[in-house]
Amino acid sequence: MSFLLWIVIGGVLGWLASLVMKTDAQQGMLLNVVVGIVGALLGGWLIAPMLGTGTINTDDFSVGSLLVSFLGAVLLLAIVNLVFRGRAR
Repeated sequence: MSFLLWIVIGGVLGWLASLVMKTDAQQGMLLNVVVGIVGALLGGWLIAPMLGTGTINTDDFSVGSLLVSFLGAVLLLAIVNLVFRGRAR
């Protein structure tokens, strides 16, 4: 059951990050899930040690872990925009 919850929360976080970065019209549901999960990995690697919290990938479903995973997804979309478009929106 945690795998299904992980996919759903990753999708929601990816979708919210795409709304913040204004890339929602360019990506579908599957890419939102991928952005949410990979962004959580990136957030867990870069942001979580600074804040002392986990991410959704470590089965830590707290407010702090959701925030770190969301920030990681936003950071991932900013990096993708920077690489492919030459600027981070």
